[in-house]
Amino acid sequence: MNKLSVKADISYLDEVLSFTAECTEHLPAKLQNQLAIAVEEIFVNIAHYAYPRERTDGYADIIFDENNREIVITFIDGGIPYNPLEKTDPDVNLGFEEREIGGLGIFMVKKITDGMTYEYIGKKNVFTIKKLKNS
Repeated sequence: MNKLSVKADISYLDEVLSFTAECTEHLPAKLQNQLAIAVEEIFVNIAHYAYPRERTDGYADIIFDENNREIVITFIDGGIPYNPLEKTDPDVNLGFEEREIGGLGIFMVKKITDGMTYEYIGKKNVFTIKKLKNS
């Protein structure tokens, strides 16, 4: 298990992506890329939306765990409770002008992962994604 704790600030995105690359360097390139996209999307959402703008103590913990079958990545933050799984998927058949703003990122994460869960535990958002190694 590998863990990174950073401020929930977009300026830490490079550190988050470097951590992701280190944790996935032994995996096939396609899987590395899929996980990097998912981690980036979720971290950016935490950095932009989890904490009120006036709060400067926001954090994000990212935990990579792996077994022979799957990679499990857990994101923990102390921000505003928010379950991204409750958001309705965007209608990707609509034209660009007809679509509501937002929602494409988490939709993309849903499509490239093999499972997602959300819990609010002890005043913390706990969002977990799973990716099978052979998918």
